[in-house]
Amino acid sequence: MLDEQDFRRKADAAFEELKRRLLALGDEHGFDVEGESGKLEVIFEEPEEAKFVVSPNTPVREIWISALSTSFKLSWSDARKSFVLEKTGEDLHSVMSRVISQQLGEQVTV
Repeated sequence: MLDEQDFRRKADAAFEELKRRLLALGDEHGFDVEGESGKLEVIFEEPEEAKFVVSPNTPVREIWISALSTSFKLSWSDARKSFVLEKTGEDLHSVMSRVISQQLGEQVTV
């Protein structure tokens, strides 16, 4: 398991990259992105109201995504150099692409 400082460093880098990509996609696809204190919120008004929350869970060294009434828990993979959802093998960007695409009803690649 990563130590706390290493986790925070990797999670912060992943969040900055994700936020940058989401901000660009939000303009294109009509959703808002807000981020503060290590947490990202993706807010949809259309086709129906929803809020997805992406946040680090430092004690267990995971990034958690709450979206579509589901909680996704991603752990660091040294082999892939990214946070990965163990159950599906998807990385952070793939999971976000999937849930945003489902929410909007169109293919979105994060």
